[in-house]
Amino acid sequence: MSRMPVVVIGAGVIGRTHIDRALRHGEVSLAGIADPAPGARVLAEAAGVAWDADFEALLGRVKPAAAVVATPNATHAEIAVRCIGRGVAPLVEKPIAHDLAGARRIRDAGAASGVPVLVGHQRRHNRAARRARKIIAAGELGRPVCATVLATWLKPDAYFEASWRREPGGGPILINLIHDLDLMRFLFGEIDSVQAFVSSAVRGHAVEDSAAVIARFANGALATFTVSDTATAPWNYDLASGEAERFPRQDVDAYFVSGTEGSLTLPRLERWSYRERRGWEDPIVRERAALHAACPYAEQLRHLRALVEGREAPVCSADDALGTLAAAMAVHEAARSGRPVSPQRNSMR
Repeated sequence: MSRMPVVVIGAGVIGRTHIDRALRHGEVSLAGIADPAPGARVLAEAAGVAWDADFEALLGRVKPAAAVVATPNATHAEIAVRCIGRGVAPLVEKPIAHDLAGARRIRDAGAASGVPVLVGHQRRHNRAARRARKIIAAGELGRPVCATVLATWLKPDAYFEASWRREPGGGPILINLIHDLDLMRFLFGEIDSVQAFVSSAVRGHAVEDSAAVIARFANGALATFTVSDTATAPWNYDLASGEAERFPRQDVDAYFVSGTEGSLTLPRLERWSYRERRGWEDPIVRERAALHAACPYAEQLRHLRALVEGREAPVCSADDALGTLAAAMAVHEAARSGRPVSPQRNSMR
């Protein structure tokens, strides 16, 4: 079977992850890298693939079937829409866009042209997350009641040398928490409203470095989210899941999901339930599932090919990702206003 040609636009941290996975993939091939940075050209030469500073010039030369858009958030909409205009299916890194208007541009362009769009919320492709979704959907935890989600870790000072990471929109709400909002939507369904506080007390940047969020879901369940990139702590999905090799994997959990009949942690998939009598004085049993290791980024690329070929529906469509972005924007608005805010995916703001 021939491999489907894919280009990567943007050779930063996440772009290099996609480049590495594409180079080692059995169903897609890396056809080129677009990024004006000198290091990107060196990377392309080492990989033996085409390079160009201009992504449209690269698309014209190599004519890929799909393109990974791994550039700064504010550029996602323009690049993705131009890819769609050339008939190239974009895999847009999260967040789908810098704002809701940009996300709608991508969604509407894909719908009008028939070019499929996939958004890179890669946790949806993680085997543990998929197992958790099946467990919850099957009612094995009973009715969802609440969840506690932690995204606490320490980003090094060098991370903030890129100025956009010190400005509004470049903080952990849109960079990190948006993953957690998306995965909880994947598990519990739509978010009805959020309340939030943010702080920039540690670094003093124009953007937040920490946030605390309460979310109410349409099914009546509640969740608390704590995110901070200034905390010396291991409790976050990235360190716990082992999805990216650059992070030292920790044997901890970051999600604690509870229902009326049982509870579940992620990513370790520890399940807690009663076997006979049910009450706080009775014995509670713990079980832990062991899954085969698999890379969600590689699975995402496999799915991208199936999507382009019309064999599968998108695991995370542009409209779905728009819902997650709306939830993240609602967090920002709730922090500014001090009031509960409902995500409005079709708001004109």
